[in-house]
Amino acid sequence: QVQLVESGGGLVQAGGSLRLSCAVSGSIFSLYDMGWYRQAPGKQRELVASVSNVYTTTYSDGVKGRFTISRDNAKNTVLLQMESLQPEDTAVYYCNAYNENYRGTPGYTGAWGQGSQVTVSS
Repeated sequence: QVQLVESGGGLVQAGGSLRLSCAVSGSIFSLYDMGWYRQAPGKQRELVASVSNVYTTTYSDGVKGRFTISRDNAKNTVLLQMESLQPEDTAVYYCNAYNENYRGTPGYTGAWGQGSQVTVSS
């Protein structure tokens, strides 16, 4: 069973930087598309950035040019480098591992990390 452990959240002033890390165990990391989601209070969870198992990356419009997602298949780790943080980036950030082989399986949303609080003060 795949397990995800996140680290690196915290409190930062506007304009600052943070890096989130997600360590994956229990399965073959290279099979998974990896993503970072966030959920702010009172809002739905949204996809922030993703990197596929062939290293294709995507970003939401709100973070393009500020956030960078990367993966290291040798270390079973995915990172989210966040620059020029703004108060609207405040949220709980979740790492997700999605195996395309299970796409279409009822209820399958992949595996999730425990969540990391990111708070950006103005």
